[in-house]
Amino acid sequence: MAAPQSTITLFKESTDKHIATAKDVLTNEADALHVLANQLDHHFSHVVNLLLTIKGRVIVTGIGKSGHVARKIAATFASTGQPAFFVHPAEANHGDMGMITPDDAVIALSNSGETAELANLIDFTRRFNIPLVGITRNPESTLHKLSTHPLCVPRHPEACPMGLAPTTSTTMMLALGDALAVALLNARDFTACDFKTFHPGGSLGGKLRKVKECMHGEDKLPLVNQSDVMHEVLIVMSQKGFGCAGVIDNQGVLVGVITDGDLRRHMGINFLHQSAVDVMTSSPLTITPDMLMTEALALMNHKRITSLFILVDNKPTGIIHVHDFLRAGIQ
Repeated sequence: MAAPQSTITLFKESTDKHIATAKDVLTNEADALHVLANQLDHHFSHVVNLLLTIKGRVIVTGIGKSGHVARKIAATFASTGQPAFFVHPAEANHGDMGMITPDDAVIALSNSGETAELANLIDFTRRFNIPLVGITRNPESTLHKLSTHPLCVPRHPEACPMGLAPTTSTTMMLALGDALAVALLNARDFTACDFKTFHPGGSLGGKLRKVKECMHGEDKLPLVNQSDVMHEVLIVMSQKGFGCAGVIDNQGVLVGVITDGDLRRHMGINFLHQSAVDVMTSSPLTITPDMLMTEALALMNHKRITSLFILVDNKPTGIIHVHDFLRAGIQ
């Protein structure tokens, strides 16, 4: 039975209202980030230079919503080459202060800058001359005044209609943490290979794997000599199971490849007595062991081939098949 027209109208009005609210929130936060970006100055650069020069780790701290943001910032630092971890202010007051050393730097997050739980930790940094980066929205706050490297986020209205729930303020803090991490990453010339070191698992790790990690070694290679006749080549292709054979010269240099397509193109009465050099495709497409798996797969898709030989000094050292990418979780 169809719903009454009044119900449909109410549902549509409710949906429109929800979407309008969401747009207001996102617009509010986007505007705040724009303001934040435009107000960055030498203070931000000083923090980057500080974190580049410390001998120890970055300790990120905060409580409540700021604490959740602090955890994420610490995780982002750690994953991009800057040793970092989160310390809960309450736990710091009960022994975890010992995790912080004079070689470290502390980043403390507090919207008001007057968070009571941070008081002892701030005092600890001053007593042992530990650099303190205070991120707050209140330039008149205790945290801002006692920080060696204060950073302020704009006093932009919260997205909450009552102006109470931390929304826009925490978004700005989170984005500022990302900005610091990426600035450090660029300053250190952090590469994709470095990134993989900290992300060995999951889809990110898979995308940054190199061909040499997944290729089949020399004992698996379907190789034949230039003078081998095709009935010998077919035996090698069947035994190795890659749907192709690499043709090498007397020095072991790859000079050609025989694929299923080559077999069809040269099929005839005397086919089995032809030599490999007469059937092969010369100057085949090859790759190096250090190529990223994603790059190799893109190349195979573009050329519509299922296998690639891997060369070192023009000699085949491995082979990779499209099925190897699927096994590695790369699509």
